Amino acid sequence: MSLGEARFRGFTWRPLGRRNPVVAGLDLTIEPGERVLLVGPSGAGKSTLLYGLAGALGTTIAGELSGSAEVDGRLGLLLQNPADAIVAERMGRDVAFGPENAAMPRDEIWPRVDQALESVGLTYGRDHFSAALSGGEQQRLALAGVLAMRPDILLLDEPTSMLDSDTSASVRDSILTAADGRTLLVVEHRIGAWLKHVDRVVVLSADGEVVSDGTVQAFLDGPPPAGVWMPGMATPAPLDVPADLVRPLEEALSITAADVSVELVTRTLRGTQRTQALTGLTASIDPGTTTAFTGPSGAGKSTALAVLGGLLKPGSGSVTPELRRWKSARLAEAVGWVPQNPEHGFLTTTVGDEVRRTGHRLGRPVDVEQVLEVFGLARFATSNPYRLSGGEQRRLALAAALAHRPGVVLLDEPTVGQDPSTWSAVVGWIRAARSAGATVALSTHDADLPIDVEYLMRDGVVA
Repeated sequence: MSLGEARFRGFTWRPLGRRNPVVAGLDLTIEPGERVLLVGPSGAGKSTLLYGLAGALGTTIAGELSGSAEVDGRLGLLLQNPADAIVAERMGRDVAFGPENAAMPRDEIWPRVDQALESVGLTYGRDHFSAALSGGEQQRLALAGVLAMRPDILLLDEPTSMLDSDTSASVRDSILTAADGRTLLVVEHRIGAWLKHVDRVVVLSADGEVVSDGTVQAFLDGPPPAGVWMPGMATPAPLDVPADLVRPLEEALSITAADVSVELVTRTLRGTQRTQALTGLTASIDPGTTTAFTGPSGAGKSTALAVLGGLLKPGSGSVTPELRRWKSARLAEAVGWVPQNPEHGFLTTTVGDEVRRTGHRLGRPVDVEQVLEVFGLARFATSNPYRLSGGEQRRLALAAALAHRPGVVLLDEPTVGQDPSTWSAVVGWIRAARSAGATVALSTHDADLPIDVEYLMRDGVVA
């Protein structure tokens, strides 16, 4: 093999607890210096190929592996879930982790750290707590850690999926600058902005097979592959979800925040950091309405949802009704909340039990089979939630949080990691819940989502 080459031969991977392999008998070679875009439906095995090259399958991740996945040169991997890559409590130490483990000289490490943080637009300083970052900021921090290593091969799993359009463009430029002369393999769902920067597009089918492999022009001239967001394609129509699956089992609530400010406090053994997340927020969410909090990462969108849902106490101002004072069972009946990191809410060992659990605890009926069918997860009913892809996990989190039909639906970045078909299912559920009278609020960077009311946020305030 040549420096910077990546190669699969007869590559097959079946995760522990899954009946069928995600990828079977795959042969693929990425030449040194190539820039390759890897696309396909949610669950097609795109992340699996990156993990295979990184040596994580069969070691860190349990399952059956056969065939080979090989690389020649130093490897940098950006994970789909950035929280999985953060290893240090402060940003500078986190980015320095890779260079330190590579035994680089100290006088070389810190200039690399500062350059990497600047390139991804994180200007808080080295001592800022990693845990105090928003999800999108954590994605940029994880990328900075990869760029600081200056690897021969860059493997990037949805590097801009949690970012607004302006930040995405800036981060993409940083990636391309860092990739100059290096091998680049990028996984993305929203591919339009990448096509002019890559040499080759590899398309996987839902069964993990290579169905197309060639130049960008050949990709654009060929028939549109299933499960891929093609440039210029029309926004998919939302799935028609039966009203009986989403109709609230109790009266939906109007919730109002009046002049709310929130200071988030991050405590560690080495100190405390305070971050002003919201300042003077006044907003309301109402039954039969979809309300969106939009804006760049770190603007306070997730905090706004958490305050309205009774999960955070305001430092000042008021929220009516004060859901945070409700007992947990009553709050669970009223509010379905899906966090930005979907796996944080998983409690069981099978997908079916995950969807069933909340309704069972509350004494509410749940049609598990039909809910899984809507979200395209029926074939995983007996699988472990942690063996799903990132997009599948996000849909499972939605199903588990909403199957008991709460009156208030709070969703943090609900469409991240979805292909056109699964996007249609997620948006179909949102639309059906709204039409059935639920109060729906979400944070999002997705300009295609149908909404009724928008609060554009910047630096913790409504712009």
